Amino acid sequence: MADERRRLGDRGEAAVARAMARRGYAVLERQYRCRWGEIDIVARDPAGTLCFVEVKTRTSGGFAQPREAVTPAKQRKLRAAASLYLAERRLDCRCRFDVAEVYWTSRRINYIINAF
Repeated sequence: MADERRRLGDRGEAAVARAMARRGYAVLERQYRCRWGEIDIVARDPAGTLCFVEVKTRTSGGFAQPREAVTPAKQRKLRAAASLYLAERRLDCRCRFDVAEVYWTSRRINYIINAF
């Protein structure tokens, strides 16, 4: 079951990365891992803003929207991971946190800019 979920998540991340590239984003990194967790996608938007993207993939509608899984605790971890990413690369630039909801069955992506 965990392997199946991981594969679904990987496919969702790949679909979001492709969609972002089609919209002019430069995907810099996927699955950046550090002691604070993982950032699914790091990309630069066409205006030059660095985007830290959390991807949530679901096979069915369910009761909650995928973005609801990005809890305040998860947001803290993502902020910490992003801070480390910026420090490691000595970057000082505009940044934001986006969430991509992937509805796998319908092949739909809902991309939320500045989600938190």
